[in-house]
Amino acid sequence: MGSLQLFLIVSLSWILFLPNTHQLQTSQIQILLQIRKHLEYPSSLEVMDAFDGDLCNVSPSRDMTIACQDNVVTELRIMGDKLVKFRGFNGFPIPNQTLSERFSMDSFVTTLSRLSSLRVLSLISLGIWGPLPDKIHRLSSLEFLDLSSNFIYGQIPSRISTMVQLYSLVLDGNFFNETVPDWLDSLTNLTFLSLKSNRLMGQFPSSLCKIRTLADVSLSHNEISGELPDLSALTNLHVLDMRENKLNSVLPVMSKGLVTLLLSKNALSGEIPKHFSQMDQLQHLDLSSNQLTGSPPPFLFNLPNITYLNLASNMMSGSLQNPLSCSTKLGYVDISKNKLTGTLPTCLSSSSDKRMVRFGGNCFAADLQHQHEASFCAEALEGSGKSRRKQNLLIVAFICGAIIVIVLLALGLIYLYRRLFKRTVQEQPVPPKVIQENSPAAAPSALLANARFISQAMKLGAQTVPVCRSFSFQELREATKDFDKSMLLGEGSIGKLYRGKLENGTLVAIRCLALSKKFSVQNLKVRLDVLSKLHHPHLVGLFGHCIEGDGHDNSSINQVLLVYEYVSNGNYRTLLSETFPDKVLKWSDRLTILIGIAKAIHYLHTGVIPGSFHNRLKTNNILLDEHQIPKLSDYGTLMITDETGKHETKGEGSKPRKKLVEDDVYNFGYILLESLVGPIVTGREEAFLLNDMASFGSTDGRRRIVDPVVLTTSSQESLSRVISITKKCISTDISSSRPSFEDVLWNLQYAAQVHASLDAEQKSDSTS
Repeated sequence: MGSLQLFLIVSLSWILFLPNTHQLQTSQIQILLQIRKHLEYPSSLEVMDAFDGDLCNVSPSRDMTIACQDNVVTELRIMGDKLVKFRGFNGFPIPNQTLSERFSMDSFVTTLSRLSSLRVLSLISLGIWGPLPDKIHRLSSLEFLDLSSNFIYGQIPSRISTMVQLYSLVLDGNFFNETVPDWLDSLTNLTFLSLKSNRLMGQFPSSLCKIRTLADVSLSHNEISGELPDLSALTNLHVLDMRENKLNSVLPVMSKGLVTLLLSKNALSGEIPKHFSQMDQLQHLDLSSNQLTGSPPPFLFNLPNITYLNLASNMMSGSLQNPLSCSTKLGYVDISKNKLTGTLPTCLSSSSDKRMVRFGGNCFAADLQHQHEASFCAEALEGSGKSRRKQNLLIVAFICGAIIVIVLLALGLIYLYRRLFKRTVQEQPVPPKVIQENSPAAAPSALLANARFISQAMKLGAQTVPVCRSFSFQELREATKDFDKSMLLGEGSIGKLYRGKLENGTLVAIRCLALSKKFSVQNLKVRLDVLSKLHHPHLVGLFGHCIEGDGHDNSSINQVLLVYEYVSNGNYRTLLSETFPDKVLKWSDRLTILIGIAKAIHYLHTGVIPGSFHNRLKTNNILLDEHQIPKLSDYGTLMITDETGKHETKGEGSKPRKKLVEDDVYNFGYILLESLVGPIVTGREEAFLLNDMASFGSTDGRRRIVDPVVLTTSSQESLSRVISITKKCISTDISSSRPSFEDVLWNLQYAAQVHASLDAEQKSDSTS
């Protein structure tokens, strides 16, 4: 009997001290099931009904992604089908597109906040409605928040200002109808801000001018009014989209690094300022449908990188400088519907494959179609001059009257104050002024001290970089079933690649990287730490590493295992070969993929120090996730091979940085080439360059070598632009330097914009 008691005691102790991993997983599953209930069981979450185990094991799909780490959910993406639709002309949303009246935004966010380790949250087109509560700030680990295409209204909660890890905030396509928040400068890591297509009012928030990390700001399709502030301090700003608002100021000083500036359909006035001539990076400028005056300055047409220039539907007058110099990169010009006179300059006189020009609705001379008579522009100009003079006189009269009223009121108040003051002095003595420590007058100093403390904490938090997890070799053996052949995904020059499943159910890809020489553990850890800091939406995520035989820092190692996220939707090369209609990549799809990968490569070159080069750029190293988002794999492996560090730390005997960038540009050129013509058989690249590249120059040649899918789904101007940049990337002419990656990236973006614009026009014409 004593032995039985001892057995029971030991068994009970073993049960009590079991790890709580299963309990933690169970709690997370319960939260996800509650979220599904709040969302009223959307079709995108039906997979949960047939899944009995850990939801982290659910394979990612187009509609749902759940990623976990250390038994907690770190990423939740749900895509619904409740699109924002409107009824009639009043702008009211159709009721059946929202969740029912039983839905409680407050309860929903309370449940969400229990996933306290979330770094990525994306809830799109789910019919969520109601004001967004302040408690959203409880998700303090969030780096990416996207609540687009829902029915959220009211103000953007101020407590979001405490979510200092946010680098991307997207609230597009909702019904936020208060002012744009002025606390955004608290988000010291914010890089991407998009609040498009809401009903936001008030002025452009001056706090944005303090966020030096901002690269992309999109506030278009709102009701923002007033002035645009000086934006010159935002040195990292590349994209500013303020289309379709109510801005009514003159054009301010802009960041010299802007590449895309979209200000169409506002009420901006005055002339285009001279400082625009210093915007050397500007490629896409849209100032159409405003009230700009004066003659278009000649420097706009000859900015070094300008590709798209739209000045249509303004009040510009006078004649263009003639002769006018146009940049060779300028592919689209629209100066239509102004009051321009004189002769059209030669570089704008005709459209061609290289440049499309629109100039109708002006008063240009000499046999030009769709032009008004010269008297039309003269009368309009004279009328606007009289109107301005009359308006100026009214303004002056109003100001004078206001000044007189203010002076009379001030005199009256002074007289009244003196009489009351004398009476008060006579009746009662004034007590001495004493301020207690807890009085309202003392509060500002305490608040200022707290603000300084919070600001310092934010700066420290912004410098914190997640540490790459170190896996044990035994963990990875179990994840790959002892590196079984059935788990082998492929084998290349840098080692084998296995599919694996971690203990918490997360699917991973494990690269067994063979090193050409032995390294010390300490040396490898330094290099892996640099690699772990590479984070970008279009890079396959690195979860961690395993240094086989990791022991003493002075031990020698010649193999390391890298653990990546598993991207299961195939590679770009395979999709380019696809013949099934539902899987064929159209031209717009290919451009989206190319732009995403180009952004990732540009980040690898410039986003870290030292930069990452020789990034194994091939079409089969471009993977697509369940949402067709492209991600580059096998990047940065040069950092942990025997050549690491030579390129940046040594001067003599190593390639200069420019040459390293050009090597990646050249390899990316082959990706562009295969996007145009389809996969090229390995080993025949040079033969293709010598025999077929010249065929791009003629229409018949293009029909012979360009993929028919590309020919039938692309616009001529967009296709010509990509062909041009491709030829520059892989040019065999030694004397010509290859384009920069900025040039490649923004040429691709220009091609996509032109294609989308012409596609929209064709659809509009067909509808009409």
